[in-house]
Amino acid sequence: MIGKASVRGAALLAVAAVVLAGCGDSGSDDSGGGQSGALEGRGPIKFATGKDTSGNMQKLVDEWNGKHPDEKVTITELPESADDQRDAMVRNAQAKSKEFTILNMDVVWTAEFAANRWVEELPQDQFDLDNFLEPAVNTAKYRDKLYAVPVYSDGGLLFYRKDLLDAAGVTEAPKTWDEMKTACDKVKALPGNAALGCYAGQFDKYEGLTCNFSEAVQSAGGSILDESGKPTVDTQEAKDGLNFLVDGVKSGQIPQAAVTYQEEPSRRAFQDGELIFLRNWPYVYAKAGATDGSSKINGKFEVAPLPGKSGPGVSTLGGHNFGISAFAENKATALDFIKFFTSEEAEKSNLLATSQAPTRANLYDDKELVEKFPYLTTLKESILTAVPRPQAVKYGDVTAAMQEAAYSAINGQASTDDALKDLQSKLESLTTQ
Repeated sequence: MIGKASVRGAALLAVAAVVLAGCGDSGSDDSGGGQSGALEGRGPIKFATGKDTSGNMQKLVDEWNGKHPDEKVTITELPESADDQRDAMVRNAQAKSKEFTILNMDVVWTAEFAANRWVEELPQDQFDLDNFLEPAVNTAKYRDKLYAVPVYSDGGLLFYRKDLLDAAGVTEAPKTWDEMKTACDKVKALPGNAALGCYAGQFDKYEGLTCNFSEAVQSAGGSILDESGKPTVDTQEAKDGLNFLVDGVKSGQIPQAAVTYQEEPSRRAFQDGELIFLRNWPYVYAKAGATDGSSKINGKFEVAPLPGKSGPGVSTLGGHNFGISAFAENKATALDFIKFFTSEEAEKSNLLATSQAPTRANLYDDKELVEKFPYLTTLKESILTAVPRPQAVKYGDVTAAMQEAAYSAINGQASTDDALKDLQSKLESLTTQ
């Protein structure tokens, strides 16, 4: 069942579409785009993506290449940071370069890339979108047209050391921030545990902080935008959410090192046994459960919904979509490769290899997969109730403002009141242009 949060998220998507429709440069002839309107041409293509940490992406590419020797795909790995990946893709588009063919885009980039005509519109009737998770499909559309295909979805999850909680007499995963703190105190009181960090997420000044900050606000009952599209961060609820992060760092519940964490450093800290609780994406499950000696906590952790101020928290909607560069050659090959990569077989293969969230809904009910990944039911609910980040043509400016506000408060450079007041003003300017 889809909860209130996803209804609110859907409303925000609709509002965002109205806001974007009023942007002066969203579809003008001088926007720098170059869409031909035709997906033609066959031959080799290049696939721009973040780091392939599992090797399964290359495995699928190799499978494609073996069957299509004249239409080979080459992976171009971009930097680890999502912000740096976006910058590389934007530079490629602004230069009208043919270097990238397929773009592995964060779900929140669709509006910006589509409005600037940096990616091609895709034929909706060639994809069985009814079989994909609806929130994931919504992230791939702009003005009701399809500009990408959802490949990976994502919902934030709470990874926790069940062995440590059991030893401390804590029988259930925490549902609230206070319960999490109490559990941490009990674990750290046991011999040898005093140096453990209680909780970490992704608090470096990058896109991950936008997600973590949004989740904190939402999990305190607040929102970034209301249903009419008006910014709502200068509120008590938003203050409570940001204070959860600020006070966590001040008290030491959140280790000081966490203000430098992106996804991978936080994942490594957890699987090296340095943390009791970690907020991260589902891909961590496979890494932390590795049996090759790379993880110190294999068999010692479990997964739960994110906690919130007074009950279960609300995730930010994450994930990635594949789009086709408007400036590329061999777009027909690119379209077929996306169909291959988003097939049920490929998505199941990827889940088994990486524990990343699939976008095909039926895989969450596959008995074999649920047995191997018991968290799938929790993950599906996290995705269905997740709230999207603000979709904006000038998303780079929006997320930069959110990161600046959260980071300055977390690091004691601004009070939460001042940070949120300034953010409110900046978002009002960005969403009314």
